[in-house]
Amino acid sequence: MATPIDPQTYRRLRSQSQLFMVGVAVACGLAGAAAAIVFRSLIRLFTGLFFAGGEGVVDVIEQGWLAEAEDPLEIARLLPWWWKATIPALGGLIVGPLVWFFAREAKGHGVPEVMEAVALRGGVIRGRVVAVKTLASAITIGSGGSVGREGPIVQIASAVGSGIGQLLRVTPRQLRTIVGCGAAAGISATFNAPIAGALFAVEVIVGDFAVAQFSPIVISSVVATVISRYFLGDFPAFMVPQYELVAPFELMPYMIVGVLAGLVGLAFTLSIYASEDAFDRIPIPAWSKPAIGGLAVGCIGVFLPNVFGVGYSSINEALRGNLAPAVLGALLLAKIAATSITVGSGGSGGVFAPSLFLGAMTGGFLGSFIHQWFPDATASSGAYALVAMGAVVAATTHAPITAIIMIFEMTQTIHIIPPLMAACVVSTLVSSFLRRESIYSLKLARRGVDVRKQEDPNVLKSLRVRDVMERDVATVPANARFEEILTLVVQSPHSEFFVVDDAGEMLGAISLAEIRRLLLDQDALRNVLVATDLVEGGRPTVTEDDDLDTVMQILGHADLEEIAVMDAENPRRPIGTVTTQHAIDSYNAEVLRRDLAGGISSTVGVTGRIRQVELGGGYVVQQLDAPLRFHGRSLRELDVRVRHGVQVVLIRSPLEPDPSRRVRVPSSTDRVREGDALIVAGPKDAVDALLHL
Repeated sequence: MATPIDPQTYRRLRSQSQLFMVGVAVACGLAGAAAAIVFRSLIRLFTGLFFAGGEGVVDVIEQGWLAEAEDPLEIARLLPWWWKATIPALGGLIVGPLVWFFAREAKGHGVPEVMEAVALRGGVIRGRVVAVKTLASAITIGSGGSVGREGPIVQIASAVGSGIGQLLRVTPRQLRTIVGCGAAAGISATFNAPIAGALFAVEVIVGDFAVAQFSPIVISSVVATVISRYFLGDFPAFMVPQYELVAPFELMPYMIVGVLAGLVGLAFTLSIYASEDAFDRIPIPAWSKPAIGGLAVGCIGVFLPNVFGVGYSSINEALRGNLAPAVLGALLLAKIAATSITVGSGGSGGVFAPSLFLGAMTGGFLGSFIHQWFPDATASSGAYALVAMGAVVAATTHAPITAIIMIFEMTQTIHIIPPLMAACVVSTLVSSFLRRESIYSLKLARRGVDVRKQEDPNVLKSLRVRDVMERDVATVPANARFEEILTLVVQSPHSEFFVVDDAGEMLGAISLAEIRRLLLDQDALRNVLVATDLVEGGRPTVTEDDDLDTVMQILGHADLEEIAVMDAENPRRPIGTVTTQHAIDSYNAEVLRRDLAGGISSTVGVTGRIRQVELGGGYVVQQLDAPLRFHGRSLRELDVRVRHGVQVVLIRSPLEPDPSRRVRVPSSTDRVREGDALIVAGPKDAVDALLHL
C-alpha cells in the first residue's frame, strides 16, 4: 500500500505548479518507457512461444529480453498449414476471457478509451488496465493477430500516468495533461520518435496545444526516448534507401497517391466497425469471439502469412521495392480483412501499424505503375510506399501533422518531406470530407460520445428560452379600464403587462413602474384611462429558440425585468414571458451541473472503483458494467434492491440505436443487455459487493 503524502509537502509542491508538473512529467516518461520495454519483451516472448514452442522461448532468453521483437513471417512460412491456422485462434481463446472478465476496456485498439477518459472522466483510468492490456495485446500480437503495438502502449502508459496523477491527487485538468504525458512517453519509447509522440498526445489524446499542456508532454516524451534508446538502441523503425524528389512534376503523382490513401484509410476504418457489428450479431458468448476471429485470421495467414503480427518485415520489403504489384494488391486486401477481423472479434491491439502496412502496400502498388510510365521523372515504387504510409495514417487518424513527423522520425529520411506533406494533407481532406470521424473518434461516436464537443464557456448561450420561460402571460385587453389594470397588478407577480387586441396580438406593454407613477391620481384616472392610453409600443421580444445570452443582453439594454416570448408561427402573439430572475436561476443551475460533472470525475476512486462518488454517511453512487448473470433479465426479475441492497438509478446503453434511450431512468420491465452499464446507489459495502459479481 502506498505511503500517504505529507499534506504540507504536497501543498508546497502544488504551490509551484510548473515545477510540480515537470517532476510528474519526468516520472511519467520513466514509467512509460519501462512499460514500453516490458511490453515489447512480452511480445517477443509470446511470438517465440506460439510460433516456435519451447525453442522459441529459449531463443528469447539466450538472445536477451531487450532484443528487437521477432516478426513471425519467416517462422510461419515453415510451419504446416493447420498450425498456421490454429495459432491465432489459440491466442484468441486466451485473450477473450482475459479481457471480458477482468477489464473490458482492454478490448480493441485502446486509443478511443484513453480519449474518452480524458474528455469525460477527467483522465481517470482503472489501474488494472495496465496488466490486462499488456498481457492481452502481447498475446494477440505474439499469436499472429493482425494488429499493432502503438494503441496498446498508448493505453498502458496513459493508465500508468493516470495512476500517478490520482496518487498525487491532482486536479482534473492536470490529470488530463498527465495522461497525455503517459501517452507521449509510450509512443516515443515504442517508435523512437519523441517529436511525433508529443504531437500524437497533444493532437489526438488531449486536443489542446496550450503551453501549460504541451510543455510537460514534451518533457515526458524526451525522457521516455532517452531511456528507450539506452535499453533498445537508437535506430529508425524502418531501414529505407535514400529517396529524393526527382522532379517538380512528381508532386502530382504523390497527390494522387494521397487521394487513393484517403480512400484506403476510409475503407479500413469502415471495415473495422463493420466487422465489430458482424461479430456482435453472432449469438455466442462474447469471450469466445476472439478465438473465432483468430481462426479466420489464421486461414488468411495460411496463404499470406505476411498478415501475422505487426508486419514490419513486409513493410520493409515494400519500401525496398521487392514485392510485385500483384502481391502488394493482395496483401492490401488481406491486411484490411485480417485486422478488421482481429479487432472486430474482440482482440487487443492497435491500428497504427496496420495503417502503415496498408500505406506501404498502397503506395508500392500505385508507385510501380507510375515509375513504369514515367521512369525518368519519378522515384521507385519504394518512395511512393514510404509517402503512402504517412498518408494512410493521416487518413485514418485525421492527424496529418503527427503522421508527417512520425514517418520522418521512423525513417530518418528528410528528402521525402515535401511529397509526404502534400500526400498527408490530401488524404486527410479526402477521408474527413467523406467521413467526419477518425478511426479513433468513430468508436466513441457509435456510443453517442462526441469527445471534441466543447461546452461554451458562456453558460447562457447553452440555455434556451423554451426551457425556462413561464407560460402564464399577464395580458390586458386593449379596452381595459385603469381600475381593471390595478386589480390585475395586485393579483399578479409580473412586472410587465402586455396589451393585446381582440385577436390576441400584442400592441405593446405597460410596466409596473408606469402604473406606480399614476397611483397618486388613481381616483381621477379610474374611469378615464384605458389600456391603450398607457401602452408603450416597440417593446423588444424573443422567441422560444433564442438563448438566454440574447435575453440578458436585451433586458440589460432596454432596462427591463421581463420580456415577452412570441409564437414562432405568429410573431405578434405572446405565448409566455422570461425574466431576469429566470435567467439567473438557470445560470446558477447550469454552473452547478458543470461543477458537479467535474467533481464526479475528480472524485473517482483509484483502484477497483469506476466513477464512484461519495454521498456521505457511507453511501456512494457508482457506474459499473452489467454483470454477466444480469444479461437478458429485467430489473423486476433481478430485484437488485432486495437481493443486493442497492438501487439502479440509470442505465447507460452505448449500443442503443435510439440516442434518447442511451441514458435512461429504468422501469421494472427494462432488460439488461450485453454492453450496458448500470449507475447504482447504495451503501458502499453493497455497491462494492455488486461490483465484484
